[in-house]
Amino acid sequence: QAQLVESGGGLVQAGGSLRLSCTASGRTFSNWAMGWFRQAPGKDREFVAGIKWSGESTFYADSVKGRFTVSRDNAVNTVYLQMNSVKPEDTAVYYCAAITRTFYTSGAYYSTSNYDYWGQGTQVTVSS
Repeated sequence: QAQLVESGGGLVQAGGSLRLSCTASGRTFSNWAMGWFRQAPGKDREFVAGIKWSGESTFYADSVKGRFTVSRDNAVNTVYLQMNSVKPEDTAVYYCAAITRTFYTSGAYYSTSNYDYWGQGTQVTVSS
């Protein structure tokens, strides 16, 4: 029933920046923890970043920490992934996802199995 729609992907040069957006349907968006994942060809979907429903806590994969920033604006049902200093290895399809249950531990952000809804994905390609 709930839908997540990503946007903002595209082609960017190494060292450049890109901002992804994910807009969710549903009045309960403000109660959802949100995550960003990515999947490159032939690889498993991997965790990129997560954000608490309130935005006060964020979580990052080591590979993107210091370069990517996740944020949200609950007033417009949107979560963002600001990607700076991108590298060719960042090339992947990026997905946003939602944890809708009220009670969970911070460890839940890191596993795809904990997310209830997924977007369709948006392609990010970083050229050398």
